[in-house]
Amino acid sequence: MSSFYLTTPIYYASGEPHIGHAYTTILADVLARYRRRAGDDVLFLTGTDEHGQKIQEAAAEQGLSPLELCDLMAGRFEAVWETLGISHDRFIRTTEAEHVAVVRAMLERLRDNGFIYESEYTGWYSVGQERYFTEKEIGPERVDPIAGGPVERIREKNYFFRMSAFQERLIRHIEENPEWIVPRSRRNEVLGFLGRPLEDLSISRPRSRIHWGIPLPWDGDHVTYVWVDALINYVTASGAIDPAAPPGERGFGDPPRPSRWPADVHLMGKDIITTHAVYWPTLLMGADLPLPRRILAHGWWVVGETKMSKSIGNVVDPLALRELFGTDAVRWYLMREMPTGQDASYTPERFLARYDELRNIFGNLAHRTLSMVKRYRAATVPEGPADGLARETADAVAAYRRGIDGYRLHEGFAAAMDLARAANGFVEVQEPWAQARRPDGAADLDRTLATLVRTLGVLTCLFEPVMPEKSRELARRLGLAGVPRFGELESLEVGGLEVAVDAPLFPPADFPAA
Repeated sequence: MSSFYLTTPIYYASGEPHIGHAYTTILADVLARYRRRAGDDVLFLTGTDEHGQKIQEAAAEQGLSPLELCDLMAGRFEAVWETLGISHDRFIRTTEAEHVAVVRAMLERLRDNGFIYESEYTGWYSVGQERYFTEKEIGPERVDPIAGGPVERIREKNYFFRMSAFQERLIRHIEENPEWIVPRSRRNEVLGFLGRPLEDLSISRPRSRIHWGIPLPWDGDHVTYVWVDALINYVTASGAIDPAAPPGERGFGDPPRPSRWPADVHLMGKDIITTHAVYWPTLLMGADLPLPRRILAHGWWVVGETKMSKSIGNVVDPLALRELFGTDAVRWYLMREMPTGQDASYTPERFLARYDELRNIFGNLAHRTLSMVKRYRAATVPEGPADGLARETADAVAAYRRGIDGYRLHEGFAAAMDLARAANGFVEVQEPWAQARRPDGAADLDRTLATLVRTLGVLTCLFEPVMPEKSRELARRLGLAGVPRFGELESLEVGGLEVAVDAPLFPPADFPAA
């Protein structure tokens, strides 16, 4: 059994979950479920980022303490993830005592290694992004280049991490590992960023300005920069640092806490690729920790030509979509519609097109197959060969796995849907209703029905990562003990199963009239 450690970014606990959060987390969930179905030992991490100036100010505006606001928002995120079928193994909060201790331990290691120094900093600071920007980055309009929010000129004492010391080493790593950053466009973006001299990273903020953060171990008048705090959550959850051990003995995965580090995949939106592909690996280098094995940056959901944004008011609520169409339909749309790594445009028309695909191809195949088994064979799957779609099934499974393994999930699920199309075509060619009428058609009908049931059994495996509820329900209707794993597909036997016919998996649904 292989180990697989997968992370989402931890979401800032000052705003409600929206479709951007949902896409990232469902994408991670699909990868985690796929790996479990392939037999891997998975650690799937998500959580909330709970320190910093935005939390401090948002809590004050609501008459709450920062921790009260974080408790409230963490609960909302966990409730949404449960509703959307997210199967995370660990939900981390950066206010946890363990994480606070790990952050302090890692900062001490960076300082002991000679990579932390004190200096005065003057620059343009964005509260919205909780980071500094250069004069060139903010441009003549003097706004932050990510969200267009205001910036202010600040001069203060900070502690700095010697990020510049690792620039050449990081460039070599990216060039020698062309698949380390996916997709290639994001890799090129990071290399372009590294084509300019890399500045050192301010890792602290004075408590006189921001009190809601993790105090530096050596200077209680400063708190840890929220991005440094947040990135270290990946190490906290991995067990790589034991904060309870004495400073010189803090092992990196020593028993009795075997480490899951390095992460196999860090997953995030393209807007935070720099922090994950520059800040984070250099911090790891400074702390003598190995780098994550892959960084996967997906695109944005846009409405028309505009990125979804709460400030603009064009954010789509995934829970509202779920109420209309069901959880699995939302998950299907998000995975099927966006080519991993690229932007995609949300429209109600495209959502309905993908829902109709589920209804008319997959749902129709399931309903007509189960109905024919009930009608022609008293709801018992015939014994005998179920090989009528053997080549198509083998090709589809191979294409599906190539797609998912290559982080081209839309291609993988297209292959699965193509198998459902092929099975519907098989029905039209074989005409089981005609086979049932022929005196010599019993054996042919048995083969047709067994083939269709076996194909549906394979499809439950292929669709389970993206549609866990419907896949489990279909497996139940097929009489299977559960959704089969990939290692069980070749030997999947369906003869003698007792099937059940029920309401359509995907009932008619539509958006309410305007």
